[in-house]
Formats: sequence, C-alpha cells, structure tokens
Amino acid sequence: MAAVFAIQKLLLALVVFYTTMLSLATFGLAATAKLHSDEVEVLKKIGKKLGKKDWDFGIDPCSGEGNWQRLGERKGFESNVTCDCTFNGNSSCHVVNIALKAQNLSSTLPPEFSKLHYLKQLDLSRNYLTGSVPSQWATMHLVDLSLMGNSLSGPFPAVLTWITTLKNLSIEGNRFSGPIPPEIGKLINLQKLILSSNAFTGELPIELAKLSNLTDMRVSDNNFSGKIPDFIGNWTQIKKLHMGGCFLEGPIPSSISALRSLSDLRITDLKGQRSTFPPLSNMESMKTMILRKCQIYGEIPEYIGYMEKLKILDLSFNDLTGEIPMSFVQLDDVDFIYLTGNRLTGSIPGWLLGRNKNADVSYNNFTWESSSPAECPRGSVNLVESYSGEDKLSRIHPCLKRNFPCPAVNNERHYLLHINCGGKEASVNGTKYEADRERTGASMFYLGQNWAFSSTGNFMDNDVDADIYIQTNTSALSNRLFSQMIDHLTALGNAYSMSTCRSGTLKIHFYWTGKGTTGIPDRGEYGPLISAISVDPNFEPPSDGDNKDHLIIVVVAAVVLLGLLTLFVMWRKGWMGDDVSANKELRGIDLQTGLFTLRQIRAATKNFNLANKLGEGGFGSVYKGVLSDGTVIAVKQLSSKSKQGNREFVNEIGMISALQHPNLVKLYGCCIEGNQLLLIYEYMENNCLSRALFGKDTVRRLKLDWPTRQKICIGIARGLAYLHEESRLKIVHRDIKTSNVLLDEDYNAKISDFGLAKLSEDGKTHISTRVAGTIGYMAPEYAMRGYLTNKADVYSFGVVALEIVSGKSNTNYRPEEEFVCLLDWAYVLQERGSLLELVDPELGLEYSSEAMVMLNVALLCTNASPTLRPTMSQVVSMLEGATTIEDLRSDPAVNSKYKTVRDNFWQNPSRTHSMSIDGLCTNSSSSYIELGQTGSLLRASSIKSDE
Repeated sequence: MAAVFAIQKLLLALVVFYTTMLSLATFGLAATAKLHSDEVEVLKKIGKKLGKKDWDFGIDPCSGEGNWQRLGERKGFESNVTCDCTFNGNSSCHVVNIALKAQNLSSTLPPEFSKLHYLKQLDLSRNYLTGSVPSQWATMHLVDLSLMGNSLSGPFPAVLTWITTLKNLSIEGNRFSGPIPPEIGKLINLQKLILSSNAFTGELPIELAKLSNLTDMRVSDNNFSGKIPDFIGNWTQIKKLHMGGCFLEGPIPSSISALRSLSDLRITDLKGQRSTFPPLSNMESMKTMILRKCQIYGEIPEYIGYMEKLKILDLSFNDLTGEIPMSFVQLDDVDFIYLTGNRLTGSIPGWLLGRNKNADVSYNNFTWESSSPAECPRGSVNLVESYSGEDKLSRIHPCLKRNFPCPAVNNERHYLLHINCGGKEASVNGTKYEADRERTGASMFYLGQNWAFSSTGNFMDNDVDADIYIQTNTSALSNRLFSQMIDHLTALGNAYSMSTCRSGTLKIHFYWTGKGTTGIPDRGEYGPLISAISVDPNFEPPSDGDNKDHLIIVVVAAVVLLGLLTLFVMWRKGWMGDDVSANKELRGIDLQTGLFTLRQIRAATKNFNLANKLGEGGFGSVYKGVLSDGTVIAVKQLSSKSKQGNREFVNEIGMISALQHPNLVKLYGCCIEGNQLLLIYEYMENNCLSRALFGKDTVRRLKLDWPTRQKICIGIARGLAYLHEESRLKIVHRDIKTSNVLLDEDYNAKISDFGLAKLSEDGKTHISTRVAGTIGYMAPEYAMRGYLTNKADVYSFGVVALEIVSGKSNTNYRPEEEFVCLLDWAYVLQERGSLLELVDPELGLEYSSEAMVMLNVALLCTNASPTLRPTMSQVVSMLEGATTIEDLRSDPAVNSKYKTVRDNFWQNPSRTHSMSIDGLCTNSSSSYIELGQTGSLLRASSIKSDE
C-alpha cells in the first residue's frame, strides 16, 4: 500500500509540474504577442492622414501602453486602439476596435481602414471629417460604425450598403443629402440605424421594411416627403423610434400598434391631415412618449395613465380636447408632463398641482374653480394662459387668462428692455443689461417688474449637470433650429426682427422645430440658447404725458446656436414638356393619389348622366358620382375646347397630389384613358362660396351668418398660408375667387382648382409671358406686367374677403357709374370714414367691430403695392385676433397709376361677363385673360355654363 501511495504522489507531482510549465509557456507566448507588422504600417498611414501625431509607434499598439488607450480625459473623449491577441495560439494580434472620438480630426476618411481585415468596431464621432465614405470600405466586415457629428457630405454612402455585417450604424449630424437608396434593405442585420440631422430627401424607401431586427431607428431632422409609412409595423423588436422635425406627413399609421416593445417614441411636427390619437395601448414598456405638434385631435386616451414606466409625456401643440384623464393620477414616476397649446377643458387636477413634478398645461381652455390657484405659481408647474377667455373673474391673476398684459407699475410705460439671459447685470457699449439669475427649469413661469418668462419642454437628452440648465437659460442641445415669433410674426432662426407693438405687451417666442442634433457636442463653444434680449425703439421715447398710439420697436434676440442648420427650401419644377403626351407626363410625376379606371368613373356617374352634371368649369364639365364603396365624388372632365389643356391638367395633378390640408379640396385620384382626362375630388355638399353668396335665387343662395362667414374667410387664409409658406412646395394659386372656394357639409372652406397654380421659387418673382386668371381678382402688377409672387394671391384674397363681408360681387356691383367695382367703392367709403356701409345688411350690427377688422384686412391685402401687402400667415394672425392690423400704407401715386388699368378692364362690357366663376362651382361662367410679352391686353374670352 505504501508503494502504491508513493507512486500516486509521484504521478500527481509530475502532473502539477507539467501543467505549471505549460502555463508558463503559454503566458510567455502571450506576453510576446504583438500586432502584425502589416497592420502597424496601416496604422501609420491612417495616423498620418488623420493627423494623429500622438500615436507612438515605438510602443506596440496592442500593448495597452502609451497613447494607444486613452479614456475619460473629458466627457466624450476617447482615443483607443483595441487588439485581439488570441490568434495563432495566442501568438499574434489584430486590431478589432478603433475609437477616435472628439479628437479634432479634420481630414477625409482614410481608405486604409479597409486593410484592417479584423476590424469590427470603428467610432470616429464628433470630429471635423469631410468628404464621403471611401469606396474601399465596401470590403470591410464592420459590426459597429459611427461617423456621427462630422461634416461628411454627398448622397447617402452607397458603399455602406455592402457592409452587410453591420448591426449598428450611425451617420447622424452630417451633411448627407438626397434620397435613402433602396439598397439599404440589404443590411438585414441592422439593430440600430441613426440617420438624424442630415438633409436626406424623398420618401422613406419600402425596403426599410426588411430591417426586422431594428431596435433603434432615428430619422429626425431631415427633409423627407410623404407620409409616415405603414411598414413601420414590421419593426416589431424596436424599442426607440425617433421621427421628429423631418417633414413627414401624418397621420401616424395604425400599424404602430404592433410595436409592443417601444420604450422611447418621439414623433413631432407632422404636416398633413389631422388624425385621432394613435393606438399605443399595447406599449407597456413606454418611458418616453413625445407626440408634439402631430395634428392630433380628440381626447387623450385613458390607457396612457396605466403606463407604469412612463417618465416623459409630451403631447403639446396638438388639438386635444376634453379633460385630463383621471387615470393620470397613477403616473407616479413621470418626471415631465407637457400638455401646452391644446384645447383641454374641465378643471386642472389637484394632484398635478401638488406633486413636485415638471408639468405644463399653459395655453389651454380650463375652467377656474374655487380650489384652483388664483395666480401663476412659482416652481415646476406652468399655468400661463391656461384658463378659457370666458373666465373673466377678477379674483384670478391676469397671467392665468388669455392674452394677459405685462404688469404696469404706476401706469408707467417702458420703451427699453435689455436682459442678460442667465447672467448677472452687465454693461455693453454703454447699455445696461438687467441681471437674470432666476432659477429656471424645464417648465415654469417667472414674473418680474416689467417682463415675464415662460418655458415649456425639456431639451435634455444626456446626463448633464442640472444646475447648468437651472441657473442659466442654456440648452443641452447645441445644433438646433428654432422658429422665432415676435408678436406672432414668424421668422426661422432670425436674430434681428422689427415689430409693431400696440397692446403694450411684446411677446417673443422660440419654438424648437424639431430640427438639429440631439447630442451634446463635446468640443467647441456652445451654451446659452439666448445670450441676451435687447428691445429698443426706433424713435426718441416720449417724455412723461406724451401719448404714442403706435410704437415701432426693434427687437434683437441674440440667439447663440452654433452650427445652426440651414432650412432647405424644397421645390419642384419642370414637370411638363411642351411636346410630351399626357400619358408620358403622368408617368413623370410623383403622384400621391390613386388611379381610377374609366369603367369605375362611368359607373359612379351613371355614364356621365346629365342628371349628375354639376356644371361647367375651366376644364369642362363637372359631374357628381358615387363610388362602389359609397364615397361621393366630384369628377372634373377635361374639355377638348377648354383653354386649360393637357399641360394644366398634368400640372394640377402634380400640384394637388403633393398637398394635403384641411382647407384644400382633397384629390382622390385621376383617370387617363384614351382621350379621357379626369380628376376625382371629394364632393362638397354646399357647392361653392360664389353660389352661397350670389346665387340667383334664394334656394341656391345660402343664408350665411357672421360666424360662418368669418370661419370661411379664416379657412381660405389658412389654406393660402399653407400653399405659400408651409407646404413642401411653395405654390402661387393665381386664381383665387369665390367660385374656387368650395364649402363642405359644415361650411368649412376649401380651395379648389389648382390648374393655374404656379410653383414659386423662394425669394424670387416670376415674370410670366402668359398671364392666366380672372378679371376682378387679379393683382394689378400681375395683370399689367405678368409680375407674379404670392402677393398676387393675397390681393385676390382681399377681394374675396370684401365679397364675404358685403355679400356683393366685386365684378357685378357698381353703386354709381363712376365706380368700376366693389373694391373702388370700398376705398371711397374708407376715405369717408363710413366703411361699415359695405357690411351685408342681413348681418345686422351685432358683429360690426369684427366686420371692420375683416374689411381693414381686406383693404390691406388689396394695396396696389405688393410689398405693402401682408403675408397670408400675417393675415391669419390678424383675422384670429392674435395681432393687430397695421395701418393701411397705400401709396396714392401707385393707386392712381393702376386706376386706368382697372377702368380699361371693367368699362368694356364686351370683354367680360358679370360673374367670374370657375372650378367645381355649378351654374358658372369664367373669364380668362392672356397677356402678350409686352404686357398689353391681347384677349379676354369667356366660357359660359349651361343655365
């Protein structure tokens, strides 16, 4: 037994000895493993091109020593080369990860990266790299690639679509442009795709639906077109979805309900039609829900209150109604609630006021109760203008009610204001700036002696020192684009504005349009969102006792937004060729409508039965029809004799298919078969405004009360404001008149007949050798010289507004022989101080003040000088009472200059008809004008309808 035990002990000793020796040998090999010499040479070339002078090649890059691995020197900074030394039995190393973040690199991307065949992760974010991605990178086998925060440009790098091993790709915050290529669908392994803050255009390609492994998708801050695609429902694993400020149109598709794993949803600033709240009830993991300015109407769903993990809720600037759901009381973990800028009613819940949470319910229509606060509280809850204008209780502070004025001390009027935002008192070039050391927050209200401050929203997207944000009016996001509004006059990113202030209270708004990076830069200078505000009069302030009714002030808002993104104004032109058939032209248009067959339309109109004929328009006959699903339609049939030919027909299809707005007639689609050219519109139950106002008998003429007329007028203004300023395409209609304004079942105004629409190049005018429009509505500069801008539509709107108030046709009303039209008579009455004589007697005197506002706006719009006419957004603001009406600044010399032209147009009865009506309006006639290249009148012909 002793011998056996001795043998076992000897064998155990031998095993331990050999194991130890093997381990030492292995350790020795590992300790001597170095980076392959070929890769060392590659790193030398990369370092030279990038200007990476701190790489010390006297030390093995895989040793982990020297400058090859530097972390945490400052936030976001990283210079790291990582190797894997397990190759060839731990005898050789290869570079697998390179991170050069915030290194101030300013070259182009080195093609030599492609020679690091084992490289899996590459992070070059937050540098100054330019150019595009080298074609040589197509051979790489990257898993993670980040080029975020550089100055790379050109189209989407097609080379990236060849790196099919990619799981995480970020090219956010560069200058790439153009469409996303369909080849992106080849990257089926992608889990994270971040394309935000570039200048990409076009629609999101359907090939993105193939990326079913996505967990993080961000496309915010781009210039896309089209609607949010339905295929987002394919991304069932997605947790983070950002689509903010990227020009996409709503509604949010119902397929979003399939995204049950969503925890971070941010969709903002949608264009297009309104919609109800999207179906999000299945999203139990939701932490951040931002649906800001998404055209959502209706009530807030109860189920949001049951989202236990919710931390941020932002539903601001929508059209939400009803009360705050009772279920919201259960949102114990919510840190931020933003409901500002809606039409919420009822009482503000006590739990919202009692919790130490950031909440904003400003600019709503709540009802004040005895238990409600009587003033705007200091702290984290913003109640500014949160109560309905109907609340006229004197016991509550004016700041709680709409359009509250700044407090005046001893009725003292202030003409100067200088604030050092977020800083102490300072003197600059002899001007003393007030200190602004009030602790602010994401949602609060501050009221000083002669100025007030209200904030809403939280721009934090990273963990930063909260005191930086609280103690100064800084923004955590540096590269952002703001819409600046001063007294409701909007400018984008403009730091210097002039405004007229009559109310004694000047309002300056900054609204983040959702455009700009959402990452904090870790280099360079950035900081206060607003550095200073300076308000100075452009006149000598009056001494005590003087009374100035109109104060013109210059507002300088020094907005420090380094790297401010440029808003790219998009337009299309050249859709039409003179010698191309309608079929070919249609193929070249990016239609966003449906295509109907001739069989469908014949069935809907009962083979164009005369009983369904609504009338004649500029294109030809208009018929009523009913589709197989019960949808009532209006069919516009192109007439071969119409002066609006195939060119205008194709033009109209292209224009309307790209436009969606509540105050534009919706185009369902078109039909082109053989010699049939048809447009299919939504049917308007109350026909056109012309018939409603001027119908030949009481059956056809509608009795429109003042609220209805006011609603119609504002609707037309909103539609034109969309065409001129809000649409992706900037369009001048050219033929605004009462017969081109249709009324639906609820008397909502909708602009029709875009056959004469003209694309307007931003910042330019259009000198047309072919003037097309309707006598009596055309602006003088357009009728005489073919000088076309959107101010021509403003003029036409002014004429229509006069007709709405007076109930009289501009072309058919001549109170005395010396006056050529309603507009001339209006100017005479204005000079006499008796403008109210124009108001339709059927309206009575109850709405005289409101009628005067509309009349003055109309005359401002019809100023003979186009530069003195307001924009349509200004018109909307004036009609809605948000801003006061400017003095009419008519130049008598200019009016005299054009009077001869108006007389020539109107005092020759052989050239006109008494009514100037077009479009889908029934029982109508139209006048059509063409001018030669010299601007002289060549022809004025008319198209008469069947009576």
